[in-house]
Amino acid sequence: MSFAIIQTGGKQYKVSASEIIKIERLNDEEGKTVEFKNVLLLTDDKNTEIGSPTIKGARVEAKILKNTKNKTILVFKKRRRKNSRKRYGHRQPISLIQITKIFSSDGKLLAESKETKKDTSIPKEEKLAQTKENKKLDKPKTQKNKDQKKTLTTKKK
Repeated sequence: MSFAIIQTGGKQYKVSASEIIKIERLNDEEGKTVEFKNVLLLTDDKNTEIGSPTIKGARVEAKILKNTKNKTILVFKKRRRKNSRKRYGHRQPISLIQITKIFSSDGKLLAESKETKKDTSIPKEEKLAQTKENKKLDKPKTQKNKDQKKTLTTKKK
């Protein structure tokens, strides 16, 4: 199993082919292929290359799947005995990328992702309509009788 350690956005990530990871937001469009040249370590089944600090000529190719924001982080600040509180949230901009190829310093291909087959049998709209119909059919219809009211009981002392 081959993998690489790359550096982007001030952080280091261990990546392998066909893996999907979250990284700091890239300024490219969705669907575009990006190249990471800051490769710190390369490993395949036989060899391991360690850079000082990077491996010259090595690169990792990835495809941007989505530019979005991460989960909300709530920040709460309180000063005790001062009746002072402050709460706000932060959503870090991220990019979801899928690693497609890993190249060594010679330009030799170490790992390549397998193409994922798309399910073309039923479009998404039809799937949604089918699931809504199934939910409607699954719900049992219950009728409440007006005669069946709960009687209130009181405790006697």
